[in-house]
Amino acid sequence: MALSLDELKAAIIDKATTAPKPQLYVKDFYACDPDAKPRAIKNAANELVKEGKMVFWSSGSTTMYAMKNRAKDEETREA
Repeated sequence: MALSLDELKAAIIDKATTAPKPQLYVKDFYACDPDAKPRAIKNAANELVKEGKMVFWSSGSTTMYAMKNRAKDEETREA
């Protein structure tokens, strides 16, 4: 049985906080609830961005998700 929206969002935040990589693809969150459809997981992740708990991070070719405090700022990094 799929998790409720609040449970799914909590699982996504936990995954984003504890993952070795600071930025994650939406497919990385699929393991948070194997019973949920990919669209439901994407909607939950997007809702977390709207709430300000997560941010979009772009490498230039793809968009990823990251916790605000873990997102790397490519512009401030020295070459």
